Amino acid sequence: MFFSKKEKSSVADGGLIIFANVEDAIRAEKILRAGSFETRLVAPPPALRRGCDLALEINLTEKPVIEKTLLEKKSHFLEVLPLRGSGELFNVVKVKDFGDAVMVKAANMKLTFDKKTGVILNISGGGCPDIPYLHISMVDKKLSEVISPKEQGYTLCALMLDVAYREALHLWQSEVA
Repeated sequence: MFFSKKEKSSVADGGLIIFANVEDAIRAEKILRAGSFETRLVAPPPALRRGCDLALEINLTEKPVIEKTLLEKKSHFLEVLPLRGSGELFNVVKVKDFGDAVMVKAANMKLTFDKKTGVILNISGGGCPDIPYLHISMVDKKLSEVISPKEQGYTLCALMLDVAYREALHLWQSEVA
């Protein structure tokens, strides 16, 4: 049976890194994860937004080394703040089972795949400039054989497509196993 799971916070002693734009937030997450830091993209509380709808939740005890790492990699951020509650970015994933195919929706991005083969049948939604490229690079390929949208894209649409892709991959692998 296909179902949706919710991502839970695993970051202790939280802080938020605030960014001016989505591309900087995604790049910083990649840098920190490569350095084995525990991070999670979240929606910052409205009062803390500075033009970007993404923030990185971090372990605040690692603030000095995280700031140093980002500065060394020339990653742009506005500030690091103690976390006093943030909005979940990835808490709404909807799944629609069509019998032979399943559509996974995350925000405005939708990914439909064949339940038996795991082949991506369609990607729709979003108006960001990287979505046509992601569509071409992913449609008609197996979920297990494509590069994740987050690794290829740089916009909020690509990030939401990545959420849908990861859920679709999880659902398909659960059903196949």
